[in-house]
Amino acid sequence: MARSFSIAGQPVWGPLSGLGAGVAVLAFALDRLHKWWSLDILDMPARGRIEVTHFFDIVMAWNKGVSYGLFQAESTAGRIGLIVFAMAIVAGLGLWLAKAGNKPLAMAIGLIIGGALGNVLDRLVYGAVADFFSFHAFGFYWYIFNVADIWIAIGVGLILLESVFPGVFARVRNESDAGGDKRA
Repeated sequence: MARSFSIAGQPVWGPLSGLGAGVAVLAFALDRLHKWWSLDILDMPARGRIEVTHFFDIVMAWNKGVSYGLFQAESTAGRIGLIVFAMAIVAGLGLWLAKAGNKPLAMAIGLIIGGALGNVLDRLVYGAVADFFSFHAFGFYWYIFNVADIWIAIGVGLILLESVFPGVFARVRNESDAGGDKRA
């Protein structure tokens, strides 16, 4: 059975922390694998743009800011500030993970942590986050994003789903259990 660990009465590792940490490691590894492939094998910096469909391109963009290119950090101090801010968020998410009461929440938090750490490593190594996916239609281009951003968006979406429809994951689990094999 998983144990909880506390510092000053605050849990820092809970029963579902291992699950969330495992998801974070997997999300981080898949993000790094995609970035390695895109940068070193596909050589996106030299290619610039690959048209996949009429509404989706693979491109090379270096984002020195946060989502949608906000808060551009051109200086070393700005980059360090974004790294510290992201790590503070990761620490806070880790504390939330220690208190997670269900597996979907733990997995969602793990996705966010893994994605955030993938982007932090980009800032440490390259000074900016490597983004590749560009959707567009009718002359309008949405923001360019990467695999880490996908994990963050899925994690946030799962948390919002549970917030708007409390117990939705318990209901799904109970409904699937009801149709399953009843053998002891």
